[in-house]
Amino acid sequence: MNTAKDEKWRDEKALERYTLIAPLLGDGLDQAKKLVMREDIASRNGISLRSLYRYEAAFRKEGFSGLRPSVRPQRPSSKLPDNFPEILRQAVQLKREVPSRSVSQIIYILELEGWAPPGTLKRSTMQKHLYNAGFGQKQMQMYRDARNSSSKRFCKPHRMMLVQGDIKYGIKLPIGKNGAMVQTYLSSAIDDHSRYVLHSRFYDSQEESIVEDTFHKAVLKAGKFDACYFDNGTQYIARQLKFSLSRLGITIRHAPVRSGKSKGKCEKFHQVVDKFLAEAKVHRIRTLEELNRHWSNYLEEYYHDSPHAGIREYYESMGVPVPEGGISPVQEWNRDSRPLTFLDAGVVAEAFLHHEERLVDKGACISFRGKKFETKPALIGCTVGIAYDPMVPEVLTVSYPGMEPFTAHPVRIGSFCDKNPALPLSMQPKEAEASRLLNALEKKQGQSVQRRADAISFGSYRKDGGDHV
Repeated sequence: MNTAKDEKWRDEKALERYTLIAPLLGDGLDQAKKLVMREDIASRNGISLRSLYRYEAAFRKEGFSGLRPSVRPQRPSSKLPDNFPEILRQAVQLKREVPSRSVSQIIYILELEGWAPPGTLKRSTMQKHLYNAGFGQKQMQMYRDARNSSSKRFCKPHRMMLVQGDIKYGIKLPIGKNGAMVQTYLSSAIDDHSRYVLHSRFYDSQEESIVEDTFHKAVLKAGKFDACYFDNGTQYIARQLKFSLSRLGITIRHAPVRSGKSKGKCEKFHQVVDKFLAEAKVHRIRTLEELNRHWSNYLEEYYHDSPHAGIREYYESMGVPVPEGGISPVQEWNRDSRPLTFLDAGVVAEAFLHHEERLVDKGACISFRGKKFETKPALIGCTVGIAYDPMVPEVLTVSYPGMEPFTAHPVRIGSFCDKNPALPLSMQPKEAEASRLLNALEKKQGQSVQRRADAISFGSYRKDGGDHV
C-alpha cells in the first residue's frame, strides 16, 4: 500500500518531468527544432534523450498521471550479504575519502579488504544504495558546485579592508563632434564591507586613466585602504595602476577568470545603476556634467540611505540581529569602529602621476600628445623626465638631474605664419634698468683713477724724503 509520502513524491516527480517536456508539447514546432530543443534539455538536465521521449509518450497517452513513477515495495534482497549494512558504511567512507572514486573501484577495494567475496557485490546495487545514502555521483557533483559557488562569496568585517572596482556601460550622450552620440562609461570604487561608494563617475571613454582617476579621488576622499579587488579587464591589469596603488601601500587582487559570483557586490550595485539609467533616459540628459550631477544626487540621497539586503544577509549569517528597518550603506560606514587613514594630498597626487621621457629639440621644446611644450635652453639636446596627470595632460612637470623641477607650458601658435618667430620666454629680451657694460666701465675707471693717484703720491714721497737706504 502506498503511503501519503509516496504519493507526494510521485506527484513531485511527475511535475519535474512535465517541466522538462513542457517546451516540447507545442503543436506549432517543426521536428527539426524540436530535436534541437530536446537535445538542449537533455544536456542541461543530465538525462538521456530516451527518457525525454518516454516522458512525452506517457503524457500524450495518459496525461499528467502518466508521468507519475510507480512505487515498488522495497524488499531487502536475499542476495545481499548479511553484513551489507557494514559494507555500505565502508563504501560511504571510501567515497568521502576520495569523491572521484567510481562504484567499480569501491567494490574492488571492498573485495580486496575482505568485506565481501568477489562477484557478490553488483555495481547497480551498490550505486543505488550510495545514491539513497546521498553519495551518488550527481549528488556529489551538485554538492561540490554549491560549495564552490558559496565559497566565492565573502565580506570583510570592517570598512576600507577591501575596495572593489568595476566599469559599466552608461547611456549615450550627444557630446561628440557636431552633436554625435558618444557612449559613456561608469567607473566606481565600492567598499566591500559597507557597500558605501567611495567614488563613482561617468566618463566619455573607457581608457585606463578613468580607473586611475576613480581611485585617485577615492583615496583623497576616504583615505587609504588595505587592498582592492578587480576583474581581469585591461584597465585593471595596467602597469600604471599597479604602480600608483603600490606606491601608496595598497595591494591589488584579481578575481579568478570566469568567476562572476566573486564580483557579486559589483553586479548588485550595477542593478542600482540600471535603475538610475532608466530615469536618466526619461530625463533627457544632454551633457556629461549633468549626468554626473544627477548620479551624485542619486547616490547620496537614495542609494546610500536605502537599507541594503546584502548587509542584512551578512549579519544574519553570523547570527547577529538586524533592525527591522535594515541597515543602509552610510549607516554601516559611519558606525564602523575602524579609523580612517588619510594621506597627504601631495603624496597621493605624486603616486598617480604618469612618468615618461622626452628629448629636448633645438628650439628647447618637447613633444607631448601632438603639442609642443617649452622647456629651457640649457636642456637642448638632453633627455628630460616629464610627469603629468592623465586627466590634466596640459600641465607637465619637467625634471633633470641638478635642476629644480619646473612646469612646462604649451607653445602658442598664432593665426598667421610668423617670419620672425619669438624666442621662448626664457630666451626673450628683458628690459634693463641700466647698461651693465657702462656701469662696469665706470667702476673700472674709478679703480684706474685711484691707482694713478696712489702712484703720484708714492713718487712725491721718494723725491722729498731725504736719505734712502
